[in-house]
Amino acid sequence: MQSIMQQTEAPIVDDLVRRRQRKTIAVVNDVLTAHVAEHSDFLRGLSPEVAPMTTAITDTLARGKRIRAQFCLWGAYGASGGDLVTGIPEMAAAIELFHFAALIHDDIMDNSDTRRGLPTMHRQFTDEHVREQRLGDSNNHGSAVAILVGDMCLSWSDDLAAMATDDLDLHSRRAVRAMWTQMRDEAYAGQYLDMLSQTEATTSRSRTDLILRLKSAKYTISHPLRLGGTIARADGALLHLYDQIGLTAGEAFQLRDDLLGVFGNPLVTGKPANDDIREGKRTLLMAEAESRANRSQRELLAHCLGNPAVEDAEVEALRSVLIATGADQAIEERIGELTAEALRIVESLPVDEITRTALTGLVERCVSRTS
Repeated sequence: MQSIMQQTEAPIVDDLVRRRQRKTIAVVNDVLTAHVAEHSDFLRGLSPEVAPMTTAITDTLARGKRIRAQFCLWGAYGASGGDLVTGIPEMAAAIELFHFAALIHDDIMDNSDTRRGLPTMHRQFTDEHVREQRLGDSNNHGSAVAILVGDMCLSWSDDLAAMATDDLDLHSRRAVRAMWTQMRDEAYAGQYLDMLSQTEATTSRSRTDLILRLKSAKYTISHPLRLGGTIARADGALLHLYDQIGLTAGEAFQLRDDLLGVFGNPLVTGKPANDDIREGKRTLLMAEAESRANRSQRELLAHCLGNPAVEDAEVEALRSVLIATGADQAIEERIGELTAEALRIVESLPVDEITRTALTGLVERCVSRTS
């Protein structure tokens, strides 16, 4: 009898999750749209010539999957018992805008051509420079505009994060601000270490693990969950569990991203599948391959990684090495282990069934995604 009841209840819970998800994501999008529109209107009022810049922000920002926002929202729901606490939409939107700014700057550092199925921000303005036959170096112009756009979005995200704490007491407001600051600093440190790794001929396993935690696990899942939970007045025990979910599911998320960076379909991911190779990304996938490769395979890895002129046939050969050494399978197994641990923690959360089901779905979506 209990099994039949559970089977009946599951579709009801799934439907409630979908409805709450749609409603709250719509609220976050409304906050993002209104916030960016307010700044864009002011900028265009200063000069209509800035319109291409604000339009580029709006168009690209709209294409985000809102994964980090969703973790923030459900982290808050878990603490509040299902209520949409004041300030949560603003914090979720702030996280998305910070992420967007980071992507713009990251694409310049990595010299990437596409993002979210569109030309990267610096490529858009490089192309605009060429199209309009402007004076000066088109690449320098494109990068300069993109740096400015990223800085603007970063400052706008800070505005939203501050707005999210307006109704909190001083102690809670300082706790949220400290967590927000920590998230930013860890992301900056992770990005620097990632760039530093690309300057070296071998992959440091310990540094790769640290980059995984700083640049992805904490920033993608742990901090969004904890920021949402803190604004919704979660206790320390729940925040600790949120952090553990972030460290496990967040690492799995980045490992999936590393696999997609080499084996992904560009039509699905929205970015070239050989960018990570040409940029010399020292990922755990590459560390596994290096530790398992024979001499000729290591020579191929060394030749391809970080080589901007690497040919398509060489990239295919590198993919074959990753498969032949079993590196790709080792990463898949690690993703499976981390996912199982994350889902076990989600199942133990002292939250309502709707939140638990939603977080389960979010974790599974992060680790099994194709884009």
